[in-house]
Amino acid sequence: MAPIDPHSFTDSTHPLTTHIALTLYFHFSSSTIHATALLTLQNPCTGPLSLDSRSLVIHKILDPETLTPLPFTLSSSEHPINGRHLTVSLDNHSSILILYSTSPSSSALQWLSPPQTFKKIHPFVYTQCQSVHARSVFPCQDTPAARVCYSAKLNVPRQLSAVMSARHCGHRDPVGSDLDGVLTKEATEFGFDLKSLWCEEGRVVEEFVMEQPIPPYLFAFAVGELGFREVGPRTRVYSEAVDGVLDAAAREFAGTEEMMRQAEGLFGEYDWERFDLLVLPPSFPYGGMENPRMVFLTPTVIKGDASGAQVVAHELAHSWTGNLITNKNNEHFWLNEGFTTYAERRIVEVVQGEDIAALNVGIGWRGLNEEMERFKDNMEFTKLKNNQEGVDPDDIYSQVPYEKGFQFLWRIERQIGRPAFDEFLKKYIATFKFKSIDTETFLDFLKANIPGIEKEIDLQQWTEGTGIPPDAQEPVSNLYTKIMSLANDFKLGRMPREDEVCDWKGQEWELYLDNLSKAVEASQVIALDARYRLSESKDYEVKVAFLQLAISSRCRDYYGEVEKTLKEVGRMKYLRPLYSGLVQGAGKDEEKILAKRVFAEARECYHPIAQGVVEAILAKHV
Repeated sequence: MAPIDPHSFTDSTHPLTTHIALTLYFHFSSSTIHATALLTLQNPCTGPLSLDSRSLVIHKILDPETLTPLPFTLSSSEHPINGRHLTVSLDNHSSILILYSTSPSSSALQWLSPPQTFKKIHPFVYTQCQSVHARSVFPCQDTPAARVCYSAKLNVPRQLSAVMSARHCGHRDPVGSDLDGVLTKEATEFGFDLKSLWCEEGRVVEEFVMEQPIPPYLFAFAVGELGFREVGPRTRVYSEAVDGVLDAAAREFAGTEEMMRQAEGLFGEYDWERFDLLVLPPSFPYGGMENPRMVFLTPTVIKGDASGAQVVAHELAHSWTGNLITNKNNEHFWLNEGFTTYAERRIVEVVQGEDIAALNVGIGWRGLNEEMERFKDNMEFTKLKNNQEGVDPDDIYSQVPYEKGFQFLWRIERQIGRPAFDEFLKKYIATFKFKSIDTETFLDFLKANIPGIEKEIDLQQWTEGTGIPPDAQEPVSNLYTKIMSLANDFKLGRMPREDEVCDWKGQEWELYLDNLSKAVEASQVIALDARYRLSESKDYEVKVAFLQLAISSRCRDYYGEVEKTLKEVGRMKYLRPLYSGLVQGAGKDEEKILAKRVFAEARECYHPIAQGVVEAILAKHV
């Protein structure tokens, strides 16, 4: 094999897939999807074709022209990170048809029973395919290097509807001809008559098409009882059909179109037509996921003061950096997230002002320094370009690619000036749009377009060196300086006065709390909360930052609130520090018992990716 990605069986000597046509039958009672995938290759192939799969039952692989079986093998054991190696033997074939079923243990899918949803009436299912989980939804070359277009027919219960990271182009009754060309006349490939199931009463077919090539991790769907609100000419906000959630989301994201216009001014035309938003149930493991045309969001970004729009700014920025230009594999993840963090802060600066952008930089700076402590025993993962052979990308997910990547680009901007950097950025996007690249490609482009930059900035230290380079920089703003000064005062026993914090919103409090000493006394924590009610904040960034402080000071008064928080949200940004805080360090027997019990009780409400992250924390420390 000649692998192109440490997290994929994809072979560089094999042709890449250019298009995937899917038919997906959703069987909620068994938490499975019965499906067909027609893969079209960039050129005919003779010999083996390597694909990725995980937790899939492969029923048959057929020649789509004749519907005759093609020989295939599936590795007997599942690799803990990469899944199973599916090898198909081809003879001048340019397409293959795979008949398969997902399993309830699919790492990309979370199946929610009605009690786990907002309305508690109908079930719900959604995907999270980043970083390496598309292979648990359909067999594919699951690497960002393999960009594909796709079409999909989703057969779902009539009372539900579907959204995808694709253009919606049909809503109709199912017909038997939907499966013509993908099933033999006997239609027995699945061990049951899928065609009869497909055409049952009470089902509906939703059709989608994605005509622009995307990496597999951007494949996404959600199926449930969905409603929406129009918030702009290019944006709807979707969620479960609960008026309170929809209305709150519509208010929070009312400024999306203005944000889009400002982003287009900075980075060029928006290439994806629609920028719709889906607010998922609380179990969604990330703040947002930049699926093209349909961004997925956690409900924790609905804060009531429009500040949650900053997560939207990040996902919008991905429309250029990440979705248009993609890292070739996860070892170059900073090309996605560092660029996007830079672009997000440029958008925020224009829309919300320089002070708010500086707060973002300050929060990120603190987060970057904390990651240095987290990885002190394995500094490889403090590099922008790092070696991930044998490493699960979910286990090392961190702020490093975001914040060190941002700092690198900000350093270049300071060196050449913003006007010149803006021109460079637009040229970079135009040159590599719809391509997947690596760090070397970026550096070659940088040196070719900014001659002599390597003499001014140590590019190798920034991309391949460990730690934080000496020419990284904290933000400079009056507000940032004031908050940092107040945080230092707290160490000396002085709590901020109400007149000093009366106009603070979530980000100001988050920055303040993040910079308090973790060695404060429990009595100080209680006094701070008595005055400002931080443990009751509706802003989870503030609440979780405060609860981390409470855990580190062994202030057990708040362990009930810690438990409640861990049971009501599944966002890994909150789970990771709270569980880690409970179990790390000496003399934590009571806290470890609490963490194990809470996880045992909350586990089924977490997405499989989040389950794995928490299990890894507990396995290491308990």
